[in-house]
Amino acid sequence: MTIDTVDAAAAGTWQLGDRVVNRIGFGAMRLTANADGSPSDRDRAVAVLRRAVELGVNHIDTAAFYFSPLRSANELINRALSPYPEDLVIVTKVGPGKDPSGQWLPMARPDQLRGQVEENLRQLGRDHLDVVNLRVYGPEPLAEHFGALAELRDAGLIRHLGVSAVTPHQVTEARTIAPVVCVQNSWSLGYRRSNDALIRDCAAHGTAFVPFFSLATSGREAGASGDEHDEVRAVARAHGVTPAQVRLAWTLHRSPNVLAIPGTGNPAHLEQNVAAGALRLTDDDLSRLDALHESAG
Repeated sequence: MTIDTVDAAAAGTWQLGDRVVNRIGFGAMRLTANADGSPSDRDRAVAVLRRAVELGVNHIDTAAFYFSPLRSANELINRALSPYPEDLVIVTKVGPGKDPSGQWLPMARPDQLRGQVEENLRQLGRDHLDVVNLRVYGPEPLAEHFGALAELRDAGLIRHLGVSAVTPHQVTEARTIAPVVCVQNSWSLGYRRSNDALIRDCAAHGTAFVPFFSLATSGREAGASGDEHDEVRAVARAHGVTPAQVRLAWTLHRSPNVLAIPGTGNPAHLEQNVAAGALRLTDDDLSRLDALHESAG
């Protein structure tokens, strides 16, 4: 089987807050710099974003701290897509921050989150944010931070809230404060299997699970490192597709509430990523890949 359909709608849909999005989305982090750290080409990045929307992508993940010395993901999105399509959902995140030189700052205090939200609004050229994820580091309670975001939601600056890099206990804690429409944790085939139960919990609550590093193998991006499992390569050969496409297809097959947000600055890779939503793995493929996943530590 080969993939002929290049349209994000082929991956199916999920309701994210009060909006319906295609399950193949786009992560904006890689737009700001090349693999060697040099600044990305601005026109190419803009073209990739516009092409993504042409291909039916209506869920873009970004952050104000996605920037390199000459590029800002939010400002690239603004330049490429404003005025924004009505069906486009832009998800951003707050909590971490960087100084102008790109060095990480300490986790924002609850009273600093409004400034981070306003920075995203300004860069994106919007008067509200569709979804804001609180990015958490460590097992500490998040109630004070998430409560501050809930107040900004009540003020109309944010429509919906999510959490990122969290434990199941923190997800439960956040739900006692405000509705959680998405959970964003690192997870992929054979990586961070500890999140499997959380994916099921999210599905039971109607919550989207949005993995980052969905192309990772052993914590590294498979395509970048060249390190890939023989089983994934074998399935890819059988379908005439790339291992990355197999990984994305498996991610989507795993549960209907999983939304993929692969990122790239390469137009060809973008089309491959979107096309992966049309790849239908066989029961035998899924058995082989599930066994690989279950064998991971």
